[in-house]
Amino acid sequence: MRDFPQSVQKIPAALRVLVVDDESLIRWSVAETLTERGYEVVETGDAAGARSAIRDSQDRFDVVLLDLRLPDSDDLALLESIRCLSPDAQVVLMTAFGRPEVVRGALQLGAYGVINKPFEMHAMADLVGEAAAAGGSASRSGTHW
Repeated sequence: MRDFPQSVQKIPAALRVLVVDDESLIRWSVAETLTERGYEVVETGDAAGARSAIRDSQDRFDVVLLDLRLPDSDDLALLESIRCLSPDAQVVLMTAFGRPEVVRGALQLGAYGVINKPFEMHAMADLVGEAAAAGGSASRSGTHW
């Protein structure tokens, strides 16, 4: 009989990312970029889908990429709802309307950061990795790309 070591090395689970954007081409591009980096990606195009994805998921999301303007939400209420439903997830707000009051409001509600559209896909992928690495730490005040 052969003895095997007691410790088994665990393979780290892939980071889970929820991409919420009503523009299907942006959602697809972000999802493809993140999938190529080994992330598990769930996509939805509206606020109702985002809430359902978070509530119904067996596993938590590490990062949520959230478009500010969706067909059923065009303010920071969805961000606030996501922070309540998934307080450990790092939320990055994506917007073409990054007015100072929007950025300030998002950061006050606990967003990890705000990124202006359009953005480079590799920059988004780097930002997702950075947000995930930050884990449960406090948001970075003033983080706006």
